[in-house]
Amino acid sequence: MSRPLAEDTATQALPLNLFRGVQDRRHAKLLQEQLELIEAGLVEHLGFASPVADAPARYLMEAGGKRIRPMLTLLTSELGTGPNELVRRAAQAVEMTHLASLYHDDVMDDARLRRGVPAAQTVWSNSVAILAGDLLFARASSLVSGMGEEAILLQARTFERLCLGQLHETVGPQEGDEPIAHYIQVLADKTGALIATAARMGVMFGEAPAEYADPVTEYGERIGVAFQLVDDVIDLSPKKEQTGKRAGTDLRAGVATLPLLLLRDRAAAGDTADAELLARIDAGVAAIGEGADPGVLDPEVDALRAHAVTRETETTARRWAEDAKAALDVLPKSAVKRGLERMADSIVNREG
Repeated sequence: MSRPLAEDTATQALPLNLFRGVQDRRHAKLLQEQLELIEAGLVEHLGFASPVADAPARYLMEAGGKRIRPMLTLLTSELGTGPNELVRRAAQAVEMTHLASLYHDDVMDDARLRRGVPAAQTVWSNSVAILAGDLLFARASSLVSGMGEEAILLQARTFERLCLGQLHETVGPQEGDEPIAHYIQVLADKTGALIATAARMGVMFGEAPAEYADPVTEYGERIGVAFQLVDDVIDLSPKKEQTGKRAGTDLRAGVATLPLLLLRDRAAAGDTADAELLARIDAGVAAIGEGADPGVLDPEVDALRAHAVTRETETTARRWAEDAKAALDVLPKSAVKRGLERMADSIVNREG
């Protein structure tokens, strides 16, 4: 189906750009070569004899992407003997799991776009998109099945956390749950868990010292949360050419991101101005749900973007990134450690 757009090709190179100034050109070239091998493996593993399955299964892979998870697996493998066939296979399995989750997320969120192309369910149908995601989950499990019991168990537990995160997000906080804590746990499960697995598999199959496994796992989960919190801020950005989305896409869809949750806390504490802004947002979301033009919320999106709660969200993201770097304290000083630190910084400094 669709080939990567120019903007997707640009994001494809993003992982290497994260380490500019840290790695020498030779190191960057070697990592690029490994990423190309991983990409070739993805093309091979996502091929299906049936054309009915082949086109949708390849669709999101061919739309490009940052490939942050495979890059992380490659980097952490260098804490040991470095990339090898098992490391590349692990990276492919993790990326396939990530791609599979995107198909399902887009159906549940009724998303119109993904990576600059129409979401899969808009090209085919909800059922086909869900089944395409299932096929990718199956292929990822098949890859991991030959990598040993520890890898199989890790993949299964990660898949469980992905599902629990989506379930908890869909159902929402229950009685007695603190909404912000609930939200952070959803981010940790839906995004952090798989990034953590990517980091851990690099240590496992790069034959790095076993004592590095837990620190890089904690690092991966924390940068995953930081990544999503930055996305909450980017969602409010008016720079459509960078984000590919209309400012406030999540807000208009009624998604409770951290800026909105913080605003609710302030309104509940009795701040009149915040309560008024929150009421306007809720009324606008309800109107959109009844068929109103999404532009009805433009003034409220602008107000929320300029509000202190958005700055607080940025601060929270940076705190998670700093905690991620702190988890690496046990690692020896090296280009790999500097690269991981650089990745955490780049994640919270991105604008799209």
